[in-house]
Amino acid sequence: MSSLSKTSFQEMTFLDEMIDQVIILDKSRNVCCANKSAFTRFGNDIDGKNISLILRDANLLESIDIAINTKKTQIVDIEIKLPNFEFFKANIIPGPSKLCNQDQSVMIFLKDLTEIYKTQKFKSDFVANVSHELRTPLQSIKLGLETINDGHASKDFEVQKQFLPIMLQQTERMESLINDLLSLSKIELQEHIRPTSEVDLKEIINHVIDLNLELIKKKKIKLESNIADNVYKMFGDRSRLIEIFTNLINNAYKYSEANTIIKISLINKKDIFLFSIKDQGVGIPKKYLPRITERFFRVDPARSKDGGGTGLGLAIVKHIVNQHRATMDIISTDGEGTEFTIEFPKI
Repeated sequence: MSSLSKTSFQEMTFLDEMIDQVIILDKSRNVCCANKSAFTRFGNDIDGKNISLILRDANLLESIDIAINTKKTQIVDIEIKLPNFEFFKANIIPGPSKLCNQDQSVMIFLKDLTEIYKTQKFKSDFVANVSHELRTPLQSIKLGLETINDGHASKDFEVQKQFLPIMLQQTERMESLINDLLSLSKIELQEHIRPTSEVDLKEIINHVIDLNLELIKKKKIKLESNIADNVYKMFGDRSRLIEIFTNLINNAYKYSEANTIIKISLINKKDIFLFSIKDQGVGIPKKYLPRITERFFRVDPARSKDGGGTGLGLAIVKHIVNQHRATMDIISTDGEGTEFTIEFPKI
């Protein structure tokens, strides 16, 4: 800093206060100056490096050359895919810089729009997914109605009876999807609001087990519950916690075969209540584990839909877990079963 003039010092101080990354290049496209935000983002060793080693983007490099040659400001979008996705809006301003003591230099202002870009893409993908999920059952219902109304089954009561259960099933599927979408939308809006009501975790889990016991027995699956007599008081939303355990139990028996075991436990530890549900089902391939709580993600789409799944259950679980300031872990081996564990904080 001592070699800078008073004006340059003030200019550098101003740039250091900016949230955006500012990088100044000499005519060879080497970094001769950068603000604190740029050093924090790209590393303290960027000084003197060629910009192509810092931001590998062909559009950026081309725009820098254009700015230098035409002496006109260029604006370009930069999309970095590796090692992590990043999206910037870059303003490339040519001209002399006192900070670099050069007559020909380029100042690059980088505005990080990664989160905005991801949000917009997420919304677009979400609408596309919902449209796709609703289109299939609607087509089945429409086909059935057309066949009954003016098709070959218009006067054939026996054929009509064959179509009605299919149409009813598809209607129920759409109803489940809409209910899950409404639930997910509501919990996302309230995720930042931590519940303040006192609930008994043991009572809630036993309640959900009782509700699902007949379905589990019907599939000839054995359920083992290991919840010791203890006090399991915590702050929580009872209806939302019921959603968590209902989704996890449904998920366990949906992907388990007959004559297997589902084990449920609740342990009172020092600072947490540790809940676990472990099945002996089909398991989840390791490569899919990071995506298992994404909306509409299914490891086996056909099996999930046959079982009435909407692809939203585990996404709902994740957001409710977050709302309760709990943490969830998933351990699974393809073909050997899956275990979900949740650590709930005590009061």
